[in-house]
Amino acid sequence: MAKANYWQQGESLDYNNGSGAKIDANTILELGDVIGIAGTDIEDGETGSIHVKGVFELPKITGAINQGQKVYWYKSSVDANSGITTTAGSNTPAGYAAQAALSADTKVLVNLNA
Repeated sequence: MAKANYWQQGESLDYNNGSGAKIDANTILELGDVIGIAGTDIEDGETGSIHVKGVFELPKITGAINQGQKVYWYKSSVDANSGITTTAGSNTPAGYAAQAALSADTKVLVNLNA
């Protein structure tokens, strides 16, 4: 019979920074089919923590978002244009809106990867 060993709770994960540059705390990272938030500064070549569960205030692109609506991370080549959207397409799943956001709002509360 196959067995498993408990490793960690899973709200934060170890992340090895191989980007060539320091990752600042609170940076939004794409991790395959989900996103994570750097919990601390992570120097290049070092391992740090990233949050993959919890409610975070994230930048929002445009449009109203309903509470409970699935949301996605749109990564632009210009960081200032990156943000949460309700458009799936090729965007990375981020979770769902923990609170409604009006079209004019620039931020939205997101329950990550839920």
